[in-house]
Amino acid sequence: MAHKKMSARLRGNLLLLLTAFIWGVAFVAQKEGGAQMGGLTFNGVRSLLGGGMLLVLLPLLDRVGFTHRPTTREEKKTLLTGGVLCGLALFAATNVQQLGLLSTTAGKGGFITALYIVLVPIFGLFIGRRTTLFTWMGVLLAVVGLYLLCMQGESGINGGDLLVLACAPIFAVQILLVDRFSPRTDGVRLACIEFFTVGILNIPLMFIFETPSFSAMLACWESVLYAGLLSSGVAYTLQIVAQKDTHPTTASLLMSFESVFAVLAGVLLLEGEVMSPWEMVGCCVMFAAIVLAQLPSPQKKGA
Repeated sequence: MAHKKMSARLRGNLLLLLTAFIWGVAFVAQKEGGAQMGGLTFNGVRSLLGGGMLLVLLPLLDRVGFTHRPTTREEKKTLLTGGVLCGLALFAATNVQQLGLLSTTAGKGGFITALYIVLVPIFGLFIGRRTTLFTWMGVLLAVVGLYLLCMQGESGINGGDLLVLACAPIFAVQILLVDRFSPRTDGVRLACIEFFTVGILNIPLMFIFETPSFSAMLACWESVLYAGLLSSGVAYTLQIVAQKDTHPTTASLLMSFESVFAVLAGVLLLEGEVMSPWEMVGCCVMFAAIVLAQLPSPQKKGA
């Protein structure tokens, strides 16, 4: 039984690292797509695309037994409530982040956003989710690694920084909501409702504050498809499925590796991008933080 639980936890952790990898590589797509289409339009289109992909795949996933259709009224209520609440949190977090990134650097934005790794265990204390000593140490070490990785000599605080800071607690809430609802309902359906909630809420905003253009969407179709199908449709679904077997603090720590993968993706995919010595040190510190967080709690004598 213990071996089975450990295996499920390892699988969840690996899926969350895969999630972080997809999000990290998506950084380039999000930056280019948001610049050409507008942040609200980009977020809305990618969310609707991700939700639509899952909606099309659901019959096949049901047939092979990967997903399950809720049957009772209570199960349907849990699914709808969880999907909408997760969607509201994701809608607020991604759009506040997008606004902040307009007037701050990507490095500062990435570091400030990733502070949710500290907020998740703090918020978790209020709902009875305890965190081990090694995990707390891993979280604090990860903050150091993220600083080395993202800040690169940046200093000062502006309005954009404060907006990005405001999205960090919202991302923490989204992680805790997924932790609450993912074990109680079908993860793929939960993700599907989450995406459609974000997309539907973005539609009026993108017409009010931006000028959506089909030609702009076509001009950056690669970014839209990657962000919609992989970053939204696949990665957020993996997050929901994986968090069934992973503590939310560990999940937030693993997902913060998005910053590491974003730097590595920039080096591999963008011309002229190279890693500085401090970024290399930051990556190593982040890796050490992940290993530290996986260590079992020290047992008290006589226990």
